[in-house]
Amino acid sequence: MSDMVWSHVDAVPARKLTEGIALRQMWEGEGGRSCHVVDIAPGAVWPNLDVHEPGPEEVFVVSGVFNDGVRDYPAGSFIHCPAGSSHVPQSTTGCRLFVFYPEG
Repeated sequence: MSDMVWSHVDAVPARKLTEGIALRQMWEGEGGRSCHVVDIAPGAVWPNLDVHEPGPEEVFVVSGVFNDGVRDYPAGSFIHCPAGSSHVPQSTTGCRLFVFYPEG
């Protein structure tokens, strides 16, 4: 069990990505693998197209409603974004996401 790594979201400092969108890096592994908690404030929109390179992005909507620029995903939704896919992250209501990059 000594290989286990843990963190609590309240203990990880948030880094502002853009107005209304903040990221907390919860873990980083070999090859750029990582997981994050992302908070999107009500009305916030990512300023550019978010392209998933070099690998996929996996998103779990913890709370609120996430919108990828096309459709809404309520809390409890899982979204697999394959490598090369893209979206424009945003939320009209605000949301918290758990984001995992399995390949960096």
